[in-house]
Amino acid sequence: MIRGITNGDDAVLVGENFMGANDGVGAWAQKPRGHAALWARLILHFWSLEVERDISVTSLASSSIEPDPVAYLQRAYEQTVEATSTPNEWKGTTTACGVLLHHVKGASKLEPLLYVTNLGDSQVMVLRPETQEVIYKTTEQWHWFDCPRQLGTNSPDTPKANAVMEKVKIKEGDVVLAMSDGVVDNLWEHEVAQSIHDSMQGWAFETPDGATSDRTDLAKVGMPYVARELVKATKKIAEDPYAESPFMERAVEEGLAMEGGDEMDEEIRKDSKHPLSLKGYLLNLSYVAPMVRGYDRQRYSTRVT
Repeated sequence: MIRGITNGDDAVLVGENFMGANDGVGAWAQKPRGHAALWARLILHFWSLEVERDISVTSLASSSIEPDPVAYLQRAYEQTVEATSTPNEWKGTTTACGVLLHHVKGASKLEPLLYVTNLGDSQVMVLRPETQEVIYKTTEQWHWFDCPRQLGTNSPDTPKANAVMEKVKIKEGDVVLAMSDGVVDNLWEHEVAQSIHDSMQGWAFETPDGATSDRTDLAKVGMPYVARELVKATKKIAEDPYAESPFMERAVEEGLAMEGGDEMDEEIRKDSKHPLSLKGYLLNLSYVAPMVRGYDRQRYSTRVT
């Protein structure tokens, strides 16, 4: 069984200590044998398997071996190439974004450490709600405007050559987000941080609409509410033809005439046992605990030949 969940052209996978969000390029749907969703899902599937194979060694308290998420992704990419080759040929490309929760030896105990791997224009952001501080975010990778680095058919990019891995020290209570450009093209960094902070405060001290009476488990119960609020904020900008947005700002810098947000289709699941889903957004939320997640389909296309 292939791990993860697919929605549109994208895929998401969440495990005990690993989550990934792959943003498939929708333009492949118009091409013969095009199947970006399969590429996105298979790469996540094989990536998670590679993490599990190695984590049994690297997770030992006595081990001095570090995880190598880029190597895991490289092997996952190679296995996906093989799986989608003749006689079962399927074409597609996808960005790749993954977060591995591991540890580092501190002065007196093991301390949590994130291994963040990114290839493309999705974004991982780590927030500290108590101070509304963004303590980390990835940098987008583009070939040119609106054409991100990606893995797959006809792409020159590979994890070994192009993926970026960074280590981020975190603490309990931090919030980890893995988002597609569906979020970061519509909301600026401070708006994402404000939305997370306000909804977490609302969950803790108020009774927000749609909230359950169980207020004791923020990670499993509260974070779906926090994710929905961020999706609402994103959707508001995406559907406003006069809104100022990061995508509009970048487009203007490129000499393109554009205003408003970046609109997308809607489809939301609210069951906390499944991804919070909104086509047009790719959103994973983690409270440094069990992961809450969501995903979307790619709205922008790269050059497909």
